[in-house]
Formats: sequence, structure tokens, C-alpha cells
Amino acid sequence: MVLSLVSLCAREVVRDHSSSPCWLRWVPRELYTPLLDASFTGCRPLAVGELVQRWPERTLRVGRRRKPGQTGPNRLCVQALLLAVVRGMSDQRCALQVLDLCGLQGDEGGMGDPMGGWSLTVALCTMVVQARTRAQRAQRERKRLSVLQREKDVKRERGEKTDTDELRGHDTEELDLCGTVEEDEVILGVRRRMEVERKRETLVAGPGGSRRDAEEKDENADVSVHVRADLFVNARSLERVRGAVGALGPLRLQCRYLRVEEVSVTSIKTLLGLLPRQGLLGVDVRYSSLGVAGLAELLPLLSTFPALSSLRLHYCNLDFRRDHVGQEEALRDLCQGLTQLQELRRLSLTALRLPGQLRVLLSSLPQPLEVLELPYLSLSPGDLAYLSCSHHASTLQQLDLSENRLDENTVTSVCRLLSQAASGLQHLSLTGCGLTDALLGLLLPSLGGCRALKSLALALNPLSVAGLVDLVRMAVRMPSLRQLLYPNPLEDYQPGLPDLPSSAQLLDWPLDAVTDINVTSSQLNRVLIESGRSDLFLTCDLLNYDKDLVD
Repeated sequence: MVLSLVSLCAREVVRDHSSSPCWLRWVPRELYTPLLDASFTGCRPLAVGELVQRWPERTLRVGRRRKPGQTGPNRLCVQALLLAVVRGMSDQRCALQVLDLCGLQGDEGGMGDPMGGWSLTVALCTMVVQARTRAQRAQRERKRLSVLQREKDVKRERGEKTDTDELRGHDTEELDLCGTVEEDEVILGVRRRMEVERKRETLVAGPGGSRRDAEEKDENADVSVHVRADLFVNARSLERVRGAVGALGPLRLQCRYLRVEEVSVTSIKTLLGLLPRQGLLGVDVRYSSLGVAGLAELLPLLSTFPALSSLRLHYCNLDFRRDHVGQEEALRDLCQGLTQLQELRRLSLTALRLPGQLRVLLSSLPQPLEVLELPYLSLSPGDLAYLSCSHHASTLQQLDLSENRLDENTVTSVCRLLSQAASGLQHLSLTGCGLTDALLGLLLPSLGGCRALKSLALALNPLSVAGLVDLVRMAVRMPSLRQLLYPNPLEDYQPGLPDLPSSAQLLDWPLDAVTDINVTSSQLNRVLIESGRSDLFLTCDLLNYDKDLVD
């Protein structure tokens, strides 16, 4: 990566913190961004703090999309940034009104010590609470000084006390002032609440308004900085997040993507009720025992977020195979709730046992999906047949059918589905689907027709070397394909593997130490070289595969 002259100079400037008093006051506003980038890159938390505290623009975006291999800001730099935001609210030089941290979180323990999603969420909540406490303390001090000044003005007008009397009565005056401040706070608090209620009633009565919108407008009136971020909440951080999201103060926390883990339905509903209606784009629920009835309770609340476009449910104990009392009624409520998600474009359902119910769920959605992830769903032949003919097929850009075992009866439905999605499908995963050489041969013509496909994942399928060569020969004829994740061929495993091994057996079975796995890689790369495709990346590394690297 070639750095610009501005970037190189910015790195040199922020390297020596002792010189910052000399240049900070003379920096033009257009150089603040490259200086801040250089401070993050060089891990200069003191420089980050000083720049953010006097940020000259109304908006500061830190969580921008990173390039492949680029690490996020260091943990110390993120902490310095958050502290500087709080300090900057009392700094006349700071013009910050919107802090956008969406996408800032990294992987805990990753390269460069980035701040993970959970740690960043906790740090943000702490920042909101600190700002509220500081604002309350400043307000109390202003009230105290106001009372003192008013008392002095009254005494000066009446001429009741001499300087000596004032000194003598200083101690008792402090006690009287405490009582006066408390009474004033009570009176002002009551008046304030009455004014707020009148404003709300006026706004609700207006055309096209709602009570919730009126409340949010009123709450935002006293906000100095709006903070946008992706929040990661679990049982340990739930109470802290609740307190920060529902807090009224100079900092207002807004959520773009909400991820919750191991949290009950009731707690999720409470948290959603505290979030601002505008701006929430996605909800990701993991390892929470929702059940069909619990999800049916959440959906009406999710429909109140007008921009919600993504819903992800992972291991949430949705089981349609058991005949529970009230299951039919809960399923009807679930479908009714799905019909209200007007902007939903991404649906991810992982390990939810619902064979035969895909038509019921997907036909309820008012808009066709662009991203559909259905791994570990035990899809039935009827499910795949419906999906291939549904109104979602032609609009799909990303499809994940991993760990749904295919056979001669279902592969025809997948071929039909790929033909319908051929013009727009960009990412496809058929990992662990039990694809043999024969089944892959049936799929290859339909796969080759997906001209927009950028990434293809076929790991943990029982293919031979000959099957892999046929796969790569087809892949090199796909102009948009940039990544191909292929499985280790059956010849590379130790003897004793079953004739039709499952994905779990392929994952656990040891590779043959005598066989050189580089031989397979060399053979496949030879096909690439002969075709002249240097832009197609082949890998069998399942753990480090990332389809997003090609975007």
C-alpha cells in the first residue's frame, strides 16, 4: 500500500507527543482526519485524545470498513477517544455532534490488541454514564452559584447585613442554601415534568405523529452528542446497557446492529423498548431459548423499527418437530409477525429445527430476500422445492445451505434454485452437504451459470481429486469468481473412512501423513495457470476462509 504525502507527514507529526502544544493550535480542520488516522495507526492514544477533544467537525466516523489484513484501532486508542468525547463537551473548541463507531469492534485478542464487541459496548455505556454524571454535577454547581448570586443581590438591595455579619453567618448560610437548593430542585423538577408532558401531548396530537416519536424528539432536545454503534449484549452486560440506553443526558446512545447472547425473551423486549426507533438495521439473537412463542412475542416489537433489514437467529431453540400444546397458534402468530417486517432483506436461521416449515415462514415475508442463510436446518425435499420456486429465488445475492444433506432427489431443486438466482447470486455456501463426485457433476452446469458469483464454499464434502479438478475447471470459466473453498480429497485421509462420510467425520478424521497434501494443491493450481486466471484464490483452509474479503 502506497501512502500519500499527507499520511506520511501526519505520522511524523503525531510521533512526538511533546511537540503537540506547538502544532495543535495551528492545524487547519481538513488535516484533523489524517492526523487522527495516523494516531490510530501508530497507536498514539495521547494524540487521539487531544485531537478528538477539540474536533472541529460536526461528525466523526471511526468505524469505517477496513481493508483486508488491516487491524482496527488499538484498545488504548479507543479508550482515549471515548474519554476525549466526554471532555470535549465542556471544550468550546469541540464542534462534535455525531460520533459514528459502527464497525469499530475487532476480534478480542487479535493482532494489535483491538477492542472486541462486548468490551466496546461496556466502554460506551461507561462513557454515557460518566457524561451524565458530569452534566448533573455541573448543573448542581450552576444552581448553587445561581442561588448564591441571588441571595447576594437580595441582601445588597435590602442592605440587611454587613461584611462582618456575612463572615460570621457563613456556616449557617451553607446549611440554609442546601435546603434552598433542594426545594428549588423539587419545584423545578415538577415544573419540568409538566412542561415535558404538555410538549408530548401537543406532538402526539399533531398530524402523522406517534407518542413514541414525540418522546424521542423530546429526549433528543438536550442531547449534545449522538453516539452510533453496534452493541453486543449478554447476561453480564445487560443491566449496564439498559442503564446507558435509557439514560437521559448529553450523550445519546444509538444502535445500528444489536447482538444479544444468552438473554431471555423478557430482557430482549425490555432492551428493544429502550432503543431509539430510527437507525436500528439488524438484530442478531444467539444462544437464547426463545422458542416459537418467544419469537412470536418479539416480532411485533421488531416491526416498530422502520429501517430493520436484518434478522439473525442462531441456536434459539425453535423446534417445530415437537407437538406442543398451542404450537399451531404460536406458529400463526409467528407468521403474522413476519408479515409486519416490511424492510427485511436478510434472514439467517441457524440450527433451528423446522423441517417442512420453510414455506410457512418465507411466504409470510412481504418483500423478497437478498440474503438467506439456512445452515443446520434439516431442510426437507419439500423445503428445497419451495425455495427454488419462491419469490425470493431471483433476488438472492447470498445463499448458505451448509450442513443440509443433499441427495439425488433434492439436488434437482438446488439446480433449479441456482438457475433462478444466477443473475444476482454473489456468495454461495454448500459446505457439509454430502456432495459426492456424482452429485457435483449434476450441480456443475447450474453453478457455472452463476455469472455474478464471487465466492463458493464446498468444504467438508466427500469429493475425490478427479471431482476437485472438474470443479476447478468449471470455476476458471466463471469470470466473477474470486474465492473457492474446496474440501480435502478423500485420497488425503487415512484408511478406514466410511464410503459416504458425514461432514463431522471428515472434520475429525486425520489426514494421511504419508500423502503430501501439497500435491493436490499443485494439481489444482496447474489448472489455474493453464487457464490464465491469476485472480482466483483456491484454499482448503476452512478456519481462515472469509467470503467478505472479496467484497
